[in-house]
Amino acid sequence: MAEQEVSLLEYLDLSQLTCLNESEEHTLKSIVVDKKPNTGSAHALSDADEQLLISLPFNQAVKIRSIAIRSASASQAPRTLRLVTNKPALGFDDVEDAASVLQELTLAPEDVREGRRVPLRFVRFQSVNSLHIFVVSNQGGEDETRIDSIDVFGMPLQGTRDVSGLRKVDDE
Repeated sequence: MAEQEVSLLEYLDLSQLTCLNESEEHTLKSIVVDKKPNTGSAHALSDADEQLLISLPFNQAVKIRSIAIRSASASQAPRTLRLVTNKPALGFDDVEDAASVLQELTLAPEDVREGRRVPLRFVRFQSVNSLHIFVVSNQGGEDETRIDSIDVFGMPLQGTRDVSGLRKVDDE
């Protein structure tokens, strides 16, 4: 029996979410705060150049099958992505090195215009605690990259549970 594939946004740990090189006015958190695909006018925008380094931490281990990214701006839409998993702290230098990259994707203009699911090499994304998406370039070579919606599809691993809400109790 096949496992049911679902949006994994509901498993995001928003307190650990980061996006390097994001604009202060247009943040990644603004498009994932509801833990469902963004349909409003909010969008994430890069700041100094077209590159973004998105870290999506999950509150339990998941299997990832595909991702979907939508952008309302054809020329500012992401084109080349590098995917890395399970790195607690990641900087731009870490993803420039292809050795740590599990998969590199080149998105077609229609993929990001329509927010199509782009399949991943499923065997490489079996026990993921955090997914890091490095946006290397955008469709039009613009100075800024725009993301209106992002979604990750797969399934939670059985036998794991959300521990993000647990707090240490002081001994009396």
